[in-house]
Amino acid sequence: MSYESPIRDLLVTGGKTYSDITKEITRPIENKPSKGWWIGFGLSTIVLAIWIFATTYTMLVGLGAWGLNKTVGWAFDITNFVFWVGIGHAGTLISAVLLLFRQKWRMSINRSAEAMTIFAVVCAASFILSHMGRPWVAYWPIPLPNALGSLWVNFNSPLVWDVFAISTYFSVSLVFWYVGLIPDIATVRDRATSKVRKFWYGFFAMGWNGSTKVWHRYEVISLILAAISTPLVLSVHSIVSMDFATSLVPGWHTTIFPPYFVAGAIFSGFGMVLTLLIVAREVLSYKDYITEAHLDAMCRVVMLTGTMVGLAYITEFFVAAYSGVEYEQYAFLNRAFGPYGWSYWIMMGCNLVAPQVFWIKWARTTPWFIFIMSIIVNIGMWFERFVIIVTSLHRDFLPSSWSMYTPTLVEVSILIGSFGLFFFLFFLFMKFLPSINMSELKSIVKTKHALELEKQYTELLKNNHKMPNHAHETKGDSVHGH
Repeated sequence: MSYESPIRDLLVTGGKTYSDITKEITRPIENKPSKGWWIGFGLSTIVLAIWIFATTYTMLVGLGAWGLNKTVGWAFDITNFVFWVGIGHAGTLISAVLLLFRQKWRMSINRSAEAMTIFAVVCAASFILSHMGRPWVAYWPIPLPNALGSLWVNFNSPLVWDVFAISTYFSVSLVFWYVGLIPDIATVRDRATSKVRKFWYGFFAMGWNGSTKVWHRYEVISLILAAISTPLVLSVHSIVSMDFATSLVPGWHTTIFPPYFVAGAIFSGFGMVLTLLIVAREVLSYKDYITEAHLDAMCRVVMLTGTMVGLAYITEFFVAAYSGVEYEQYAFLNRAFGPYGWSYWIMMGCNLVAPQVFWIKWARTTPWFIFIMSIIVNIGMWFERFVIIVTSLHRDFLPSSWSMYTPTLVEVSILIGSFGLFFFLFFLFMKFLPSINMSELKSIVKTKHALELEKQYTELLKNNHKMPNHAHETKGDSVHGH
């Protein structure tokens, strides 16, 4: 028999029954979209059109459409790639790590966070394909048997590690997300009124019948996938950081990058989760499921990881100063006070200073304020990647090759358009799939009968506290007597 402290906030408010949860979570799927959904979907489609146009133009014209030069060969594209890969981390952390730690507050938000992971990795992959210049040979980093001679990948290159790490991450995340969806897809199938809907949801439900045996297998495979996914949270962005750390470029060649990148990825991922969930709870009227307690918990994670990232920034400066290497020392001084110094201070303001406001409870429980803060966090994390990449490259060991980089309109359009791609996929997800895990949520919801019992128990405790002192003493003696 389990016991839950009555002082804990309810994870689902409004006294929902099992029936209420099913009706309200499947409502966006079974009914016509709301006005809010149409507005969000329409805006994301317009921005997606910008991405399609700018990416197509790049494919036709070549990388000359971008502002890259001989010195700064990585800029907006790699910045965006690292940014989007990082966004996906919070999804895996919420779905896998918090599952293993039995954190029940994850149940209202894990489905959307997992979807966010998939869509973020899709956005990240698009930048790698564009950066290749020749996306039709994208299979070259894969060690495929071939008859073309010496066409084989260089396993010493961290760029190849990227291919393995991110493709594994995407595959496991996709399977984990889909397996978690199956019971809820079966619920939608059982409630379907049209043949087409019943066929497609029945196809993806994979014959789910809700038997004890099926539930048992479902729970076992969920735990196995969570155990596989957990190391990926650490491995993927650690390997992405190796793209930089294994080079000799001043400002990149540092051992702090793996933990620094992982903390930053979780920080930015939670920022994006907050953005999405605040939009979802408004558009789909899910305020009883995504409560202020959920927002509070996520803001605490943002504050913690933001502080860790800030500590990494300061540590970098200390290591550079202590190393005695003049090139390294100059690289960090150039970051803070060089031509791109404005981007460094935006990064520090957004990532280190701004999240400290979450020490105040009002800031952690006010949705409109959290939404603004989540945008600030993501702006700061994008600038972090920009600072690392561009400020290190534009002034390297050889002063004669120093050069400034300025993004072109095409690059800015691709960056803005990638958000259109991301939100376009997310709005489709909200329309066609249950965006909250119904089956898990029903395991923690307190029915009216349970709430009534809890109320009686609380009143009983209060009455006991109001008893005269001698009554307590008598009771204490009685206990000791036993």
